[in-house]
Amino acid sequence: MEKALRTMIDNMPEKTGKSLNEWKAVLKTKSFTKHSEGINFLKKEYGVTHGFANTIVTLSKEENNSPTDLVDQQYKGKENLIPIYEAFLNVVKSLGDDVTITPKKTTVSIIRKKQFALIKPATKTRIDLGIKIKDKPTTDRLESSGPFGSMCTHRVQLIDATQVDAELKTWLTEAYERAT
Repeated sequence: MEKALRTMIDNMPEKTGKSLNEWKAVLKTKSFTKHSEGINFLKKEYGVTHGFANTIVTLSKEENNSPTDLVDQQYKGKENLIPIYEAFLNVVKSLGDDVTITPKKTTVSIIRKKQFALIKPATKTRIDLGIKIKDKPTTDRLESSGPFGSMCTHRVQLIDATQVDAELKTWLTEAYERAT
């Protein structure tokens, strides 16, 4: 399990008033058709912050899958992309201790107080990285968000770990700094 996620789970009782298992029990009494409905329920009814609510709902839905299992499933048949994913994680982890890495079924969300990046194996040869940097002009490399829609403002297509470079780190740092 990622260190940031483990820390978030360990801090959950102090920060939210309940442990992850207690939150799972609360959610079992409800039936949500969308992920966002569960998040909004926890935020409105219990005052849980977005980051904790997202993690609780994600881990409640994926009860039989650990975060590592979810990532393994995303890259099954796409193992050649793992070095890109790992290089990206190294950069994200260097941004600050308040970064939460939340694997989901098809993507991995990168959250500070708000989600600021999203990584997804798009094809067998490419990872799409969504970044949220409002009002940042697009470039040949820093494209419009494409398939990420409103979740992110930009997309960077990665086909090699060397593309996780200083320029990409600058964009991720800017997105991280704005995610407050």
